[in-house]
Amino acid sequence: MASITIRNFDEGLKSRLRIQAAVHGRSMEDEARDILRSALNRQPQPAANLAEAIRGRFAALGGVDLPLAPREPMREPPIFD
Repeated sequence: MASITIRNFDEGLKSRLRIQAAVHGRSMEDEARDILRSALNRQPQPAANLAEAIRGRFAALGGVDLPLAPREPMREPPIFD
């Protein structure tokens, strides 16, 4: 089985890992292995369409009907001589 070394591991993070391992009744190595396993076994989420994400967030608020701006006939294009 492969092994891994993690350098520059923050002391606060190491302390939290030690506490969480103790709560679960296992070693820090087993706890870290379980955390990595669960994080890497998740199915990747497909990239979201930004417009659909915004629409979904505001859909519960209801829509707004905006009046259309009045249109005028197109003007003649300029002539450059």
